[in-house]
Amino acid sequence: MKRMLSGIKPTGRVTLGNYIGAIRPFVSYQDEYEMFIFVANLHSMTIYQQPAELRKNTKDLIALYIAAGLDPNKVTLFLQSDVLEHAQLGWYLGCLASMGELSRMTQYKDKVAKGEVIGAGIFNYPSLMNADILMYDPDYVPVGEDQKQHVELCRDIAERFNSRYSETFKIPEPLVAKVGGRIMDLQNPTKKMSKSEETSKGCIYILDDINVSKKKIKSAVTDSESYVHFDPINKPGISNLLEIYSTLTNRTIEDIEQQYVGKGYGEFKNDLAEIVGSELEKIQTRYKEITTGSYLDDILEAGAQKARFVARKKLAKVERKIGITIKKR
Repeated sequence: MKRMLSGIKPTGRVTLGNYIGAIRPFVSYQDEYEMFIFVANLHSMTIYQQPAELRKNTKDLIALYIAAGLDPNKVTLFLQSDVLEHAQLGWYLGCLASMGELSRMTQYKDKVAKGEVIGAGIFNYPSLMNADILMYDPDYVPVGEDQKQHVELCRDIAERFNSRYSETFKIPEPLVAKVGGRIMDLQNPTKKMSKSEETSKGCIYILDDINVSKKKIKSAVTDSESYVHFDPINKPGISNLLEIYSTLTNRTIEDIEQQYVGKGYGEFKNDLAEIVGSELEKIQTRYKEITTGSYLDDILEAGAQKARFVARKKLAKVERKIGITIKKR
C-alpha cells in the first residue's frame, strides 16, 4: 500500500471545514493507503494556548477523528509530542532551510503584514513540518490548495538533503481534494472557515448544538439571485454551500444543481441544514460513546509505539549520514 501522512492542530474547536477538508477524507482513504495521522500539538505552541483548553481540544480532536469513522486498527493515530524524534529531525532539517525560504511561508508573511507580535516558532515551524512529513516517507500528503506551499518546501528540503548526503527521504506528493478541500466562512465566503475568527456566526463547530448549526446554514450569505449554480467567482456563497452539500452526500455538484432547477435558495438551504444536522448527530453520538474510560489513551499509546519505531529508524539513518553520531545505532 502507498503511505499517506497528515496532521491537524488542536488549536480551537473542530469546525465543519476541518471535518470536510481533512478528517472526512481520511475515512475514505484508510482502506486504500497505509495512514499515519497525528495531532500536531507541537505546532499549536507557536501561539499561547491556555493549558486546560489545549488538553480538552486535543482530546476532542482525537475523539472526533474516531467518531467520524477512522479505525485505529487501520490508521496509526498519535500525538506529535509523544514522538520526540519529530523535534530532533526538525532541527536538522531547519539547518538546511534558508531564511528566505522560511520568510516566504504564508503564515509568517500574513502575520508580519498584519503587524502582529510573533515568536520565533512561527518562523521556524515549516522545518518541524518538514520533519513531520519526511520522518515517515509518505507517498502523499493531503492538503488544501492554500497549503501546497508547505509540501513544496518539504520536497525542496528532501531533495537538498538527498543530494548532499545521498538518498534518504522519499519525495512526497501533495494530494489536493477537488471538492470540499477548502470550505469557506458562511458569512464571508471569500475567507476560509476558521476557528480563529472573532465571530462564530460563519463557522459551524462539530460539537455545537445541532439546531444552532442548522440555523447558521439557513442564514448563510448567498447573493441577490435565486438559482442554485456553482460559480465561485460570481456566486461564492451558494458555491460554498454546494461544496458542503456535494461532499456530505457524495453527489456531484451538477446533480445537485439539476435537483434545484426552478427552486429558490430557501428550499436548498433548508435541505442542506437537515443534511448537516444529520451528519453532526451521528458524529456527536459516537463521540459521547468513546470519551469515557481509557479508550483514547490506549489508542494513542499504541499509535505512538508504532510511530516511534518508524521514527527512530529514520532518525538513526539521518544521524549516521550527517555524521552527528560516532556510534552505531
